[in-house]
Amino acid sequence: MKTGTRIACIAALGLLAAMNVPAAEEKAATLDQLLKQVQQGRLAESKENKAREDEFKRNQARQAQLLEQARGERAAQEARGAEMEKVFDENELRITEQTNLLIERLGSLKELFGVLQQASGDARGQFDNSLTNIQYPERGKFLTQLAEKMGSTSQLASLEEIERLWFELQREMTESGKVVRFPATVITPEGDELQMEVIRVGVFNIVADGKYLSYTPETGKILELARQPADRFVDSAEELTEASSGTVTLGVDPSRGQLLGLLIQEATLEERFHQGGIVGYITVALGAIGIVIALVRFIWLTMLSVQVAVQKRNLNKPSTLNPLGRVLHVYHANRNIDIESLELKLSEAVLKETPRLTRFNTLLKVIAVVAPLLGLLGTVVGMIITFQAITLFGTGDPKLMAGGISTALVTTVLGLTVAIPMVLVHTLVAGRSKHLIEVLEEQATGLVAEASERQHRGAATN
Repeated sequence: MKTGTRIACIAALGLLAAMNVPAAEEKAATLDQLLKQVQQGRLAESKENKAREDEFKRNQARQAQLLEQARGERAAQEARGAEMEKVFDENELRITEQTNLLIERLGSLKELFGVLQQASGDARGQFDNSLTNIQYPERGKFLTQLAEKMGSTSQLASLEEIERLWFELQREMTESGKVVRFPATVITPEGDELQMEVIRVGVFNIVADGKYLSYTPETGKILELARQPADRFVDSAEELTEASSGTVTLGVDPSRGQLLGLLIQEATLEERFHQGGIVGYITVALGAIGIVIALVRFIWLTMLSVQVAVQKRNLNKPSTLNPLGRVLHVYHANRNIDIESLELKLSEAVLKETPRLTRFNTLLKVIAVVAPLLGLLGTVVGMIITFQAITLFGTGDPKLMAGGISTALVTTVLGLTVAIPMVLVHTLVAGRSKHLIEVLEEQATGLVAEASERQHRGAATN
């Protein structure tokens, strides 16, 4: 090894040794000082190691003593565990014997407590859904505890608990035949909570302020129905709210809300009308227009019939305010011309009055024919919507097809509803106008005959 390499190794060892020197000592300025510090560090380490060895030798005897002590404690615990296991087995046997003895001594009482447990469980389920639970909510907790207690073979119901169960059943039966008023918090459809006087009709209905309410057992809340049933039921609820004594007719729901829920889902006349869609709106609009025209025409033709009847009784004084008077005016203005010309003049006058008398009759007839065709169009549109729903969602849920079926049926009903009265009113209006035209033709023919007879008499005289 070269001299430079040896010097480097010695320097490195010196640095390592210097690292173990206490921090209080000063750093070596020369190699001699560094060597001295390394020697001092080695001496200090030797002393420290020697002290550790001496301490370990002193504790060696104590460690052996602790080991023996631990072994003795373990043996004691093992013996105690064996003893406790023996006691545990004996207690299990005693528990089994006592349980069998309890079952044997219970005898028929066991069956009684089983029935009691079933009765308490059934009563809890019935009471939770009952309207009386609004007034007596605390009984649910008692019935739950009683059912749980009876489910354990180690506990029996006390006489007081049995009497309490009987009392709750009796009270439920008694309350089912009462009409009771009491204050309660009612949630409106807008979400407001109002303190109101609630009327409970047995276990069937609850009303307040003339409106039907519903009870939600899950939340224990009283809700005002967002949609009330038919007016006759609401009117009876208002009578019950205002009544203080006597008898009031009220619709009672024996299913405790299920029938009422189905009843309020029934579509009203307005809702059924809107189910017809655009086709239904057009059909009803045409029907309304036709009815208005028919009424106006019928009234106008009736007034003309009265005027014509009056004019028939006074043929010598024609009035231009009625069709017969205008025909008579043509006759008096041309009575001295020849028969052929007079007949043509009167026929022209009757033809001139005919359009006025038959105006809008064709429109009424067209509406009567178009209305059922529109209903058929709506039926086709509704069936298309239904088949589209079947294509997308299948036939599993009928509610998805209800919209198309409603459109199909409602438009058909609207078309027939419009067409039937339109046929009737068209018949009336057309019959009235035809009657007036026949009167004009009859009078015109009579006037021609009268003029012809007069001319024949004049020719015979000459």
